[in-house]
Amino acid sequence: MCDTFVATPDFTASGHLIFGKNSDREPNEAQAIVRYPAAETDAPFVQATYIRIPQVPRTFEVLLSRPFHMWGGEMGVNERGVVIGNEAVFTRVGIDRKTPALTGMDLLRFALERSASATAALETVTDLLERYGQDACGGYENRRMFYHNSFLIADPNEAYCLETAGRHWAALRVRGFRSISNGLTIESDYDRISGGCIDFARRRGWLKRGATFSFRGCFSDVFYTHLSGSRLRRERTTRAGLAARGRLTAAMAMDILRMEGDPDRTGPFHPARSDMGSICMHATGLFTPSQTAGSLVGEMRPAGPSTCWMTGTSIPSTAVFLPLTLPGTTLMDAGGRMPAARADDSLWWRHERLYRLCLTNYPSAVEAFRREQAELQDAFVRGERTLFDGGAPTAAALDAYSADCLTRVLEAYRAWHDRVAALRLKPAPRAPLYRRRWRRWNRRAGLSLPA
Repeated sequence: MCDTFVATPDFTASGHLIFGKNSDREPNEAQAIVRYPAAETDAPFVQATYIRIPQVPRTFEVLLSRPFHMWGGEMGVNERGVVIGNEAVFTRVGIDRKTPALTGMDLLRFALERSASATAALETVTDLLERYGQDACGGYENRRMFYHNSFLIADPNEAYCLETAGRHWAALRVRGFRSISNGLTIESDYDRISGGCIDFARRRGWLKRGATFSFRGCFSDVFYTHLSGSRLRRERTTRAGLAARGRLTAAMAMDILRMEGDPDRTGPFHPARSDMGSICMHATGLFTPSQTAGSLVGEMRPAGPSTCWMTGTSIPSTAVFLPLTLPGTTLMDAGGRMPAARADDSLWWRHERLYRLCLTNYPSAVEAFRREQAELQDAFVRGERTLFDGGAPTAAALDAYSADCLTRVLEAYRAWHDRVAALRLKPAPRAPLYRRRWRRWNRRAGLSLPA
């Protein structure tokens, strides 16, 4: 499950568009931050996750947060300042589970590689969706995970919400703040809609004679949408976003993505008691099988490079967002290494060792480094702001700053891990089924850590 939000320039403190997303995936499904340079090619086709489609002559530079086994990405940005995040949504349109098609992550990457604006990206996604469909498996170990997709698509000047059901879709232009989660939200307020969409709903009996068409009302699968917890999470991100009207910054967007559990509950948070309502999602087992596996905050500038803040790790509440700009050269996947199915020395797995060690007694563990985490994040934000306050910084200066931040955060994760390990914390709370599930996930990842 996932959560994505966008604030248009008239809503934010800087007058720059702010974008945020948490990507929630299976616990051992590592993500990498990968940079793909702009390219010119005469190759006739390009292979996506499951199918190949015709290639275009030129692609833009793209920065993705990408599950290691997928071709596409959960979220990303391109050199023209286009930024996109996608969400799984559950609809009444059937999925045959047999016909190869594109994934939502494929559609996202294609749109970033081929589009110079948010409008062009919207048109790229809808064109490919109508041509090739999206009935492809989106799971990792769970090979029964099939879903349709919704998207927030933005550039420095405008943003769109795009929601789909099979090859049908509706889109609206965002003004102000909008958050989406794992459910359809567009009613009759769409600005664009696919041809034949309303007639399709009427033929299926989902639109009664004389009733006003609602994309959500006609196409949403109520049962699976409810199980996803999307309504509660969308309410929480929307409430936090609207409360920051006129003041929203990239740092405040990071704080929204770090929200754990019920914001109205007092007392220490422990992941064992978490559920599908947590914005920073912690996996617990059958009813909450996903964790936040990667996070992104984008500050999209109409003039000069945009800054893409990415964790490259799970659980933003225990991680630090790293600044990256486009165009650029700095790779944020620990020296170019793609994480694997089992624990290795990549950025994602280095942080994962820290996080899973913290699960022994989460409140006490995170307290051991929480202040330093906040100070390091604040230092990165202030340093990035200083670079831009002096005018348009050079690409070399931005790349050097990104590389320095990566080095510092890797050192921090190592130090915090050793500090937590030295505490020799006793497990808390008593949650045997939760600990058993994490021991299973750890074994599959080649880790021997308490949970």
